[in-house]
Amino acid sequence: MKRIAALALVILSLFSLIGCREHPNSGALGNGWEPVSKTELSFAHEFSIDEYEGGYKLVTINDGGRFLIVPEGMDAPKGIASDIAVLKRPVRNIYIAATAVMCLFDGLGRLDAIRLSGTKAEGWYIENARKAMESGSILYAGKYSQPDYELILKENCPLAIESGMIGHASDVKAQLEKLGVPVLIDRSSYETHPLGRTEWVKVYGAILGEEEKAEALFREQVALMSSVGGTNTGKTVAFFRISGTGYAVARRSGDYVSKMIALAGGEYAFKDLGGESAMATVNVEMETFFATARNSDIVIYNSTIGGEVANMDEFLALNPLMKELKAVQNSAVWCTRESMYQQTLNIGRMISELNEIMNASPEEDPDLVYFFRLH
Repeated sequence: MKRIAALALVILSLFSLIGCREHPNSGALGNGWEPVSKTELSFAHEFSIDEYEGGYKLVTINDGGRFLIVPEGMDAPKGIASDIAVLKRPVRNIYIAATAVMCLFDGLGRLDAIRLSGTKAEGWYIENARKAMESGSILYAGKYSQPDYELILKENCPLAIESGMIGHASDVKAQLEKLGVPVLIDRSSYETHPLGRTEWVKVYGAILGEEEKAEALFREQVALMSSVGGTNTGKTVAFFRISGTGYAVARRSGDYVSKMIALAGGEYAFKDLGGESAMATVNVEMETFFATARNSDIVIYNSTIGGEVANMDEFLALNPLMKELKAVQNSAVWCTRESMYQQTLNIGRMISELNEIMNASPEEDPDLVYFFRLH
């Protein structure tokens, strides 16, 4: 345990240098107020949180969005900059169009703060979110590119949380803001370290007044990652899916999934895939794919798009050449659960489970949350 704790401190100290980077306008309210403290960040660098006397907090997002959190029963200070959106606690009736965010609210035990969703009930793999929509406590308000403005106004929505996809529908963002609904763009997918995504729980903890719980949830994931950090299993891992057009779709080298594999002690099979592209995945012709993945120790089939592959027969039916993979011959083929990409809060656990996969013998079938072995 001492070794794990020491390792965790080393990892945190290395990435705190990134997390502490100053943001444009960070801490500047425009009325002369000076922050008394700043939320410590270990991995994230796409946001900052400054605190002022009286419990006021300024959340600054790297795209320029700024949000002043006003304590319950208090008034917003006078003279603040015009670009700062004011959110008065308790913040309720939120519209969430960023799927990666729902699990953070769920982990905080604050789905009650959400009234509107950009995903229908059947699209959620988060059980509590799905149940909340089925019961009517959370309503479908249209996807990010086609929100139901009338419903959003009717429900007195104080905040819309969008993903980076809103950049493809900038008119929607402009219309929401014109209607008086501030838009917070969740940039967790832009974080360079996988746990930077999880650390965004601190943003929503600040908005909801759940800072201590957010910190505890984040530290739990750091501990899970640190429990396997520094190990080197020597295993190569191919992570991919097969598209309907016959291509292998692999994660770009340097993507957060390939980084999770490295943190778990493995080596991603596709070492130089995608270059500097901002795309998360790359289509690979099957000949190139087999040349790269043939000798991988472990294969993980990405079933988060297109549905799970239930067994080895279904996996082999994807392409006749699959049976030639070393991992198939050694019973080392695994599949992701469909819930994986909606679970930003549990990236530390995913890294821990990847390490279990790399260390499992062909006879072992560990009971995992986000992966399962194909038989």
